[in-house]
Amino acid sequence: MAVQNSLLRAVDVLPLPSLRTQRRIAGAVVLTQGGIAVTGAIVRVTASGLGCPTWPQCFPGSFVPVPVAEVPIVHQAVEFGNRLITFLVVLTAALAVLAVVRARRRREVIVYACLMPASTVLQAVLGGITVLTGLLWWTVAIHLLVSMAMVWLAVLLFVKIGEPDPADGAGPPELLVPKPLRQLTALCGVALSVVLVTGTMVTGAGPHAGDKSIEAPVPRLMLDIVTLVYRHSALVAAYLALLIGLAFGLLAVRAPRPVTMRVVVLLVAVALQGMVGTVQFFTGVPAVLVAVHVAGAAICTAATAALWASMRSRSVVERAEPQPVQS
Repeated sequence: MAVQNSLLRAVDVLPLPSLRTQRRIAGAVVLTQGGIAVTGAIVRVTASGLGCPTWPQCFPGSFVPVPVAEVPIVHQAVEFGNRLITFLVVLTAALAVLAVVRARRRREVIVYACLMPASTVLQAVLGGITVLTGLLWWTVAIHLLVSMAMVWLAVLLFVKIGEPDPADGAGPPELLVPKPLRQLTALCGVALSVVLVTGTMVTGAGPHAGDKSIEAPVPRLMLDIVTLVYRHSALVAAYLALLIGLAFGLLAVRAPRPVTMRVVVLLVAVALQGMVGTVQFFTGVPAVLVAVHVAGAAICTAATAALWASMRSRSVVERAEPQPVQS
């Protein structure tokens, strides 16, 4: 409690952020969390994963790239640029915390905001482990999966910031769809998680290792990639089937329009993601489509989180006007 009071006194010197400002900052958090995953994919497909071979420094004794014959400057620039974007992620996460604390938002919102910088620190540590272990496939996989989890949390933060607080007269959360459909939505989230895990396994066995060093080749997942692709695509089909069933269920119970619109957007995103994956497989996994596929994964994750969050609402309770006393 003492720490919380000290933090409140410290941020009181800041201007009071409007709701629009809070939501803009939260939107920036979503974009940066998804964007860092895409730039990480660009690092991998350009074989720049060891462009900065040490961490937290880029080279021993230097935090910035230095001319060395062993590492092409373009690889250094790509990897160092990705590290610089991390500072943008940290900045937006810190602004989100300051904004919601200064605005005296409810505890739930503050907790979600504080998860952003905390998870960003975790990602920085995981990135360092990935570099120091020579881009082991499973460290790269964990790095991406944590990014997707952060995208999910960032979307929930964005939605919850838009809801009124009890101090503004808001009542308890109201469920907008029946419990079985919420459970089906949760199952869709589990299916998405499994799809993401198998997707990272396909990447771990695929041609883009993140570095092309002949002296010390990057260890890969030694499983048949075609078999992994078939398993991954089957799980994507199962995820899509669950979403189609959910969409029909929402239509049957006449769910609110925001909920049905979000499930439609999610269906389109998953279908497009499946098309990208199919083109990747039959065209030899071109580098540009890997980055597009990672962006699609972030979009599908964000859309699933938005769908889940839309199934409950918090609104201001109108209080009845006191009736005049009859004399």
